[in-house]
Amino acid sequence: MEMTKRERGPRRDRGDRAKGGEELPKEWTEKVVQIRRVAKVVKGGKKMSFRTVVVVGNNKGSVGVGVGKASDVVSSIQKAVADARKEVVQVTMVDTTIPHTIVGEAGASNVLLKPASKGTGVIAGGSVRTVLELAGIKDILSKAMGARSPLNNARATIAALRQLHRAETVSAMRGIPLSEMVRSSQS
Repeated sequence: MEMTKRERGPRRDRGDRAKGGEELPKEWTEKVVQIRRVAKVVKGGKKMSFRTVVVVGNNKGSVGVGVGKASDVVSSIQKAVADARKEVVQVTMVDTTIPHTIVGEAGASNVLLKPASKGTGVIAGGSVRTVLELAGIKDILSKAMGARSPLNNARATIAALRQLHRAETVSAMRGIPLSEMVRSSQS
């Protein structure tokens, strides 16, 4: 028995899909940070597979990090993209930088992010740079401390970006006028 169009629902183009590593909408960009061949020791010997770390972002304040593992590279990338789309974070920005200094932690990695003046650029390396660029941040200073794992550095950067707040939001949460908060921080 075949279903009619009404029973199937509206037809969507490829950009609407969010699961299974299918195509992202046109404004989203994906970058592979790391592809690693890993082995699992089983009864018959070693089972080889690939672990991929991918960052997706729209250069407008949304970014996510995902990990995928499969027996071939293409499948692991697709799984990582699907995982990254589930973990998307909205980044609070002031013009082209972040509102304040913050430290993010993940595993043994710590990432320090500091706002920078216009024209500074993205002063970062490795996976931290990839996350910040795909988030749409143009001017920032950073320092990765602790472990050098690309996955943990990317996750620490996401953790830091998740903690950012504008001064107006903080003053509203505390119930203090913005002028009072600025005055107390200058003392």
